[in-house]
Amino acid sequence: MGLKTEDITVRLGMDTYQAYLSTPDEGSHPGIIVLQEIFGVNSHIRSICDKLASEGYACLAPDMFWRQEPGMQIGYTPEDIEHGRKLKAEVNLNILVGDLRAAYQTLRNRPECAGKKIGTVGFCFGGLMSFLSATRLDPACSVVYYGGGIADFAGEFYSVRSPILFHFGAKDQSIPMEHVETIKESAGKSQADWELHVYPDAGHGFSCDQRGSFHAPSAKEAWFRTLAFYQRNLH
Repeated sequence: MGLKTEDITVRLGMDTYQAYLSTPDEGSHPGIIVLQEIFGVNSHIRSICDKLASEGYACLAPDMFWRQEPGMQIGYTPEDIEHGRKLKAEVNLNILVGDLRAAYQTLRNRPECAGKKIGTVGFCFGGLMSFLSATRLDPACSVVYYGGGIADFAGEFYSVRSPILFHFGAKDQSIPMEHVETIKESAGKSQADWELHVYPDAGHGFSCDQRGSFHAPSAKEAWFRTLAFYQRNLH
């Protein structure tokens, strides 16, 4: 299956921002909104879009920092991490949810998706936004990779209306296991269709092969579960 990739424009009222689109080169397909880490729509996030597109999905990665620093793409050095954290601290999450609503609509209207089901996947900061998409928007399903800060919003589980899948690393120093337990407890009290996996040998960012914390066995297992989850919920 060949791929078609391009940077496209998302319209948001009188404003516009950019997003990376990767799709199979023919036909219409279920969609996935791919939500970035604090490092922008960089080569890693684009590679995730391409991998999912090669599995038969129309993927769109919106620039979540377009209000702070449009087009920002950085790596994983300590300086990059500091810069990404600074931008994240400037984000209004409520406004960002509205920005993501426009991304959903853009993908839904594309001929490569053409109104088919749309899910999400998010990594780190994008993992939090994938969860908030599940609580405040209406995706067909959502996947969260090591989303930080979710425990602070765990009370929103009551509004999750579609299946949601979580991946966390047991050695993640950014997300204590107490936070993961809070997420489990809140999910268990809700009516949500949820699934949560903790990978014993994985730390934060374990799925990113550009980071020192990459853990190939955990990444492979999480990817397999993610694809199976989409197969069940987007087809």
